[in-house]
Amino acid sequence: MVGTFPLLSVQPTRGLVDEKIQVVVRNLPPALSVTLHSLHCSEDKDLWEAFGHYTSDGQGTVTVAKDASLGGTYEGAEPMGLLWSMQPVPGSRTGLRLRKMDVLTPMVVHISVYSGHMTEGFSKHSPLATVVTERWYMAPGVCRIDIKEHGVRGTLFLPPGPGPFPGVLDMWGGGGGLVEYRSCLLASHGFVSMALEYLSHDKNRTSDIESKTYFEKAFRIVQEHPLVMKDRVALFGLSLGTSVSLNLAAYSKVISPRCCVCISGGHVYPAKSISDVIMKMSEDGYKNQFAEEGCLVWRDIILPIPTDLGEKVDMGKIKCPLMLVVGEDDQNMATVESAKDMTQMMCAAGNEHLLTILQYPDAGHLIEPPYTPHFRASNFIVPQAQHKVIVLWGGYPKPHADAQEDCWEKSLSFLRQHLYPSPDSVPKATL
Repeated sequence: MVGTFPLLSVQPTRGLVDEKIQVVVRNLPPALSVTLHSLHCSEDKDLWEAFGHYTSDGQGTVTVAKDASLGGTYEGAEPMGLLWSMQPVPGSRTGLRLRKMDVLTPMVVHISVYSGHMTEGFSKHSPLATVVTERWYMAPGVCRIDIKEHGVRGTLFLPPGPGPFPGVLDMWGGGGGLVEYRSCLLASHGFVSMALEYLSHDKNRTSDIESKTYFEKAFRIVQEHPLVMKDRVALFGLSLGTSVSLNLAAYSKVISPRCCVCISGGHVYPAKSISDVIMKMSEDGYKNQFAEEGCLVWRDIILPIPTDLGEKVDMGKIKCPLMLVVGEDDQNMATVESAKDMTQMMCAAGNEHLLTILQYPDAGHLIEPPYTPHFRASNFIVPQAQHKVIVLWGGYPKPHADAQEDCWEKSLSFLRQHLYPSPDSVPKATL
């Protein structure tokens, strides 16, 4: 390396989290072994890293988008491997999960190139070159608004521009709290989206969300915003959020969602309140199993899928387009079996034309926006009991990463198809 000055290029250095980056190293000696390394310090001050081993070509260049990684946290030609294969650095706390809670700031990722094929001790060596990148959920011009009205708590995100826009009510799962990053990213793609808090960590608020009225109020807040097309509002749910979405779509006499995107959830446990669902899940807790170093496996609690229509959502009552997203290695919920039963119910009712299913082999439960690192298991705080367990989510890094990328693209297309009046009216996300 004497007398050479490697040039590392990362484009764009500032982009949305679902935007691909181009990483190229130039001005290396031909056939040089190098390691490309990414490093991120989370909001919890934990360090996450990924790395790939490369050999420069005859021109002294490494192009991550087309050259194969020979080893590391990912292998093969993986343009985004430096992001989706991130894992805690050796010696970190156990059960970590990487999530962005403050969407007003970016995820800062340092991408470096080192001489040789390294697997550890990166902090003890000097890189040949480093580029600092920013990954944003919030595009310029997106507006964040705290919602505390009619007993409803959430965060509303407005896209830039005069509108009007379609709307989305976004609901996460049983972990509770207010999770904003998916809603923020939806707004960056032209949807007014509200992240809804419905399992509060504040026990004094439990009574506020006891009935589906809470969710209907939240839907109306989105619907009645002056920038929203009132007849073009969707439901977007993951895990327990899927159960809420299906119950609303089937039984609400107050709201009529234009379409629903339901990820990693099921139709068992129709209920008048969230506490009913939680209570029923607790009653079925004897079905829980422990596997893989004591991790809790929840998937069996809804098995066998009941035949009694009173114990599951009547899918024949669904009147809007529905997209189901299923990871075949989901260890948190029996989504494969649930999706099969939902399909049979809709076929019997004659509304199967409304159903789209995306099913991904070897993907787990936490199917998130693209390039989010995969977590086969992680810490989980049970909201009602406030005790910590390690939950097995399932999935394997590469197929799960592929599922997240494909699912996000198709979810956005599904929302645009059913919410926007015409393809020409869809705004383009830029940063």
